[in-house]
Amino acid sequence: MKTRKKTYKINVGHVVIGGGAPVTVQSMTNTDTRDVETTCGQIQRLEKAGCEIVRVAVPDVSAVQALEKILRRVNIPVIADIHFNHCLALQSMDAGVHGIRINPGNIGGKTRLASVVKKASEKGVPIRIGINSGSLERDILQKYGRPTAEALVESALRNIKLIESLSFNRIKVSIKSSDIKTTVDAYRSISKKTRHPLHVGITEAGTAFSGSIRSAIGLGIILEEGIGDTMRVSLSADPVEEVRVGFEILKCLGLRKAGPELISCPTCGRLQIDVIKIAEEVERRLVDVNSSIRIAVMGCEVNGPGEAKEADIGIAGSKNLGVIFKKGKIIKKCKKTDLVDKFMKEVLLLDKTAALLKKGDVE
Repeated sequence: MKTRKKTYKINVGHVVIGGGAPVTVQSMTNTDTRDVETTCGQIQRLEKAGCEIVRVAVPDVSAVQALEKILRRVNIPVIADIHFNHCLALQSMDAGVHGIRINPGNIGGKTRLASVVKKASEKGVPIRIGINSGSLERDILQKYGRPTAEALVESALRNIKLIESLSFNRIKVSIKSSDIKTTVDAYRSISKKTRHPLHVGITEAGTAFSGSIRSAIGLGIILEEGIGDTMRVSLSADPVEEVRVGFEILKCLGLRKAGPELISCPTCGRLQIDVIKIAEEVERRLVDVNSSIRIAVMGCEVNGPGEAKEADIGIAGSKNLGVIFKKGKIIKKCKKTDLVDKFMKEVLLLDKTAALLKKGDVE
């Protein structure tokens, strides 16, 4: 991996973005923000999944009023997503949000933008300049004919300059397209032209299946080149899936070690256990495991421990017998019907030990 691009450091609440800090994982609620109970419930599920920053839509004053209640009940920083109405941005900051996302071009002119920037400066709130294919200025779109990478970058630089002219530098920038190549080219270009931290993502990526693949490819390229300080995987799915996929991408690139890593063997004609079912059940039950341990689900009790000897803990099985192994050595044999339950007990014990070691409570 290339050396990460050096960017300015900003804070979104207690979370540091840029300046060499770990790449953070964000998501956005898909609830009606005015429904406080449902929105808080979803944010709390996102927190549990590891989400580090959450964005909520603020379409009207009722949503702002709900924000005040939501902010008292959640622990992660909340960003208000604002379009067109600059007053909502001002009111959201007064309500206590930790950041705002705007498109300066649709906020109502320089005078209204200046009032937003002034309030952000007073409150210590960062602004994300959000540029995407559907929000380009008319003159830029006419110049390039369509939302090219060059068009996205020109729009971003124009808006950065506009906000900087108001003596404000607590900025992060996103320039997204649903087209992977356009997005990659745009981020490659903008990363050479600004040191403001970059929020990366493939917008409108798709469903949990196709969107995860598109995001993994696009974000994988961008992040592997050292570009990006915070990210969102945009899926037509439960936002919790966005967080899970986001961390998995970062873990695969060696950028984060948050939570367990699950590996499992591909299916073949030699299998005598249902690897697919077991792997899915183990993955589901790993939700409460927080340690960075490597877990293997293998289909063959003879080759499994050897093939997965780098795993901290794993299981494999034959027709009637299952084995649990650590670092390639079998530590326990059990009936196949009891395999997952006994395995998860060992996993949770390993997780607890790892947590104690991290705190220094175990030698």
